[in-house]
Amino acid sequence: MTDTPFRFPSDDELMAGPNAFDDDSADSADSADETATRKSVGSADVAADVDLDADGFPVLPGDDSDGAGDGEDEDAVLPASARVEIVVPDVPEGYTAGFACLVGRPNAGKSTLTNAMVGQKVAIMSDRPQTTRHNVRGVVHRETSQLVLVDTPGLHRPKTLLGKRLNDLVRETLLDVDVIAFCVPADEKVGPGDRYIARDLAELRKPVVAVVTKSDTVSREALAAQLLAVDALGDWADIVPVSAKRHEQVDVLEDVLIGYLPPSPPLYPTGEITDEPQAVMIGELVREAALEGVRDELPHSLAVVVDEVLDPRRDATSSAVKGRGQRLQVRVSLVVERDSQKAIIIGKGGSRLKEIGVNARKGIEKLLGRKVYLDLHVRTAKDWQSDPKALAKLGF
Repeated sequence: MTDTPFRFPSDDELMAGPNAFDDDSADSADSADETATRKSVGSADVAADVDLDADGFPVLPGDDSDGAGDGEDEDAVLPASARVEIVVPDVPEGYTAGFACLVGRPNAGKSTLTNAMVGQKVAIMSDRPQTTRHNVRGVVHRETSQLVLVDTPGLHRPKTLLGKRLNDLVRETLLDVDVIAFCVPADEKVGPGDRYIARDLAELRKPVVAVVTKSDTVSREALAAQLLAVDALGDWADIVPVSAKRHEQVDVLEDVLIGYLPPSPPLYPTGEITDEPQAVMIGELVREAALEGVRDELPHSLAVVVDEVLDPRRDATSSAVKGRGQRLQVRVSLVVERDSQKAIIIGKGGSRLKEIGVNARKGIEKLLGRKVYLDLHVRTAKDWQSDPKALAKLGF
């Protein structure tokens, strides 16, 4: 069979079609036929009786594409709905912006360092492993740059499905950042976990800055020895010792990370320090309070879910808002894996749960800038860390 070259129909052939513009029956056509005689241009429907250019395309008001302009300002003839104001942010020449990921094994000081660089608390902190369970973004604003920090869960050898998913989350994040800060604590010897992470980072072909955290916890001699040990782990772009608690070398680390960012306008509005949703931050503050003073096994088994947030100013007609004045009402569930853990959280006569509520409420009120009524409940979801359905319900 001989292939027939494809060609577009001529204007005359189009006009002679079943929906010809001069068809006398068009006046009596129903709405479906009328729709068929319209051509869509962008988001606007153009009636079939509009003017066409030489190529058969509709000519919009003020269109000077044929080169024979009428001399009028295009903005003056375009309808208001067709004009879009483009606002270009005023940033200095050479402005840079991008993402830096903080990575390391659990309890390496990543969250404390993130808060120190941002200058305000955006990530919860605890001396318990696996405190961070999702990526937390904090924004550092400079006059000529914007550094977006991504605090990640600690990389570890997973024993549950939750642990595997957290590791996967970290590895996915590493692919989408501009520079990586590999955190190794000064007060712990370099171990197999650090070497494992270092081998993974070497394959990414991204600039990696080795950060020796908690430098205030050791002597100068011990710090020097740790710097040499970290240097031997890999080929790093830079090595920076820092103390987030004393704010030593934090500005230096910021300068180093910013040096690897690409030219870009700001990625976040001025003054915005995190993109964490309010409910997520509330839940994290409750979990932070619950992690203090509990057994080693419990942090891994504890999840927090914000079930409801009611504002009497906005939800005054809701039947759930009763006699709490103008306080924001927050209902939160603490989820554990076994009934024995439930008893730990509640404490004798509910004393432990009350303490958690008092401490968490202080943090939430500081975050939101208003009074809060916090309603805590503890429930059991057996082996939720290894149950795909339970993990989905809990947001993992």
